[in-house]
Formats: sequence, C-alpha cells, structure tokens
Amino acid sequence: MRVLGVIPARLGSTRLPNKPLQMLAGEPLITRVIQRVQEHGLADELVVATDSPMVARVVERAQVRAVLTNGRHLTGTDRVAEVAARPEFAGFDAVVNVQGDEPFLARGALAGAIDRVAQGDDIGTAAAPLDPALAGDPARVKVVTDAGGRALYFSRAVIPHRREESDPAAGLYWQHLGIYAYARHVLRRWEGLEPSPAELAERLEQLRALHHGLTIGVARQSEPAEPGVDTPDDLRRAEARWQALQR
Repeated sequence: MRVLGVIPARLGSTRLPNKPLQMLAGEPLITRVIQRVQEHGLADELVVATDSPMVARVVERAQVRAVLTNGRHLTGTDRVAEVAARPEFAGFDAVVNVQGDEPFLARGALAGAIDRVAQGDDIGTAAAPLDPALAGDPARVKVVTDAGGRALYFSRAVIPHRREESDPAAGLYWQHLGIYAYARHVLRRWEGLEPSPAELAERLEQLRALHHGLTIGVARQSEPAEPGVDTPDDLRRAEARWQALQR
C-alpha cells in the first residue's frame, strides 16, 4: 500500500493554548512530531493539516508540506478527510492520522495500525497495556476488543467494569493510542456520517465509526503508552522525557 501520513494541527486547544507551537527541547511540538514520524519511515509522504498560517510557516521550515484546511472542522478525522480528498493525494491507498501531540509515538503502534488496514479493517489503530491503577483517569481512553482484535467500544470511563474488586485486573485494561489508519474509501464515507450520541457524550470521534458500522482493528502493543501532550504539566514531563532519551 502507498501510505499518506497526515498530522492534524490546530491552535484551538483549551488546555494548552497554541499547542503545536509550544516548545519541546528547543523546537515547536509539531516539528518534534514530524521528526518522529519521519524517523519511523512508514509513510510514503507526510503533510500537516492545519487551520493556522502560523503553524503552516513552522511546518514548511521543517521542509514538510502544510495544507490549510477549513477552520470549522470538529475532529481531526474531518481535517484529514479534507486533505485526502485533494486530487494530488488520489494515488494513496491508505491514510494515517498521527495526532499532533504525540512526539513519542512508537513505531510498532504506527506499523500495527497500518497493518490492520492491510488485513481488511476499515480503520486501524493501536492500544497499550494500562496499569489498573490508572484506568480511572478520563484522559486515558480505554478500548475493549473482540477475539479478532476489533474494537467493541472506547470510553473515558473504566471499561471493562469489575463487578467485584477481588476480580483479577491484570491484562484487563488497554489504553487507546493516538493513531488511526484509514482505507481510502472510509474517509470518503466519513464526510457524510453524522456524529453519534456516544461520540458527543464522550468526545471521542472513533465512536462515530463504530456507530455507523465501520470496523476498527486494534494492534495491541507490548509496552505501556508513552505520554502525549495535552496540558502544561504534560509538556514539562515531555521535556524531561525527551532529554532523558538523548542521553
């Protein structure tokens, strides 16, 4: 498959204003995410989809193409779908949406998401084992899958729920990672799908896909998730993590 990588990046984050332009180890966060994806070498072409000329200028200094998209998109997938529909990207078989706040995205997660699409799933994503002590954190999205590794549901709540505290918790909880691969036909269909009630309640766009009968294959990883960047505290932790990895 020919794979187009798209990084959606908007300035409208409420918890961390101007998030793509926040500095991480001397470079804007969006630049660090670009570098990470390029290091993995799994996308045949990489672009950044943004509603901000400021972000576009930073991206182009990193020698990656920036595409200015509609500022009214509700989700990153909507922004990615707009890019994928452009005539110059018609030759790609799959499109990968890499969240613009994941500077530590593991290669295995990216490769696993792409492979799920290659195996026939409409959408591919990834999940990492989650410490039961962290399962109650609503910022960590949980996923439950069927025997074939397809998602049954995603939630900010604790899923599965243990009816008895004494029930075993080891291996029960899986944290969804910020990566999606889509078969091209899915993005064409996505533009006509209405948001679902569960999506609006949870603020999780992947629930729209499940609501409308699309399959989401989940590549399970062996290691816990590296942290994303959503808040100022996350950014400070990411700075320390980045410096530690350089030693």
